[in-house]
Amino acid sequence: MIAIGSDHGGFDLKELVKYHLDEKGIDYVDYGCNSYDSVDYPEYGKAVAHAVANGECEKGIVICTTGIGISIVANKVPGIRCALCADTTSARLTRSHNNANVLAMGGGMIGGNVALDIVDTFLDTPFSNEEKHIRRIGQIE
Repeated sequence: MIAIGSDHGGFDLKELVKYHLDEKGIDYVDYGCNSYDSVDYPEYGKAVAHAVANGECEKGIVICTTGIGISIVANKVPGIRCALCADTTSARLTRSHNNANVLAMGGGMIGGNVALDIVDTFLDTPFSNEEKHIRRIGQIE
């Protein structure tokens, strides 16, 4: 199960990602927002991060206009390793090396096709389980 959330600046991209997840048969929970009305991104970033941290969802996706603010919020929740990605290489490496459990993207920064490739890469890449990466994640925590 994937937790997904955005503010109004990420609403369009969130809806595109949800459609993509539907097409792939991947279950998700939408934590909002639900329109273009101006909202505060911390509410949605926290909701997704808490759902992942408490085990309700395996991974999360958070989106705001730049992806910066909402990634900062998600990373405030203990147990969350949220990575802001704008390319597939970053998405692959953050999963493989950092075992990131939340993906952040900027709805105003990247196009839909790139975003969907990033989502697929993030969701499909396993953690490497290499000792050096396990050690480094321990140091982060």
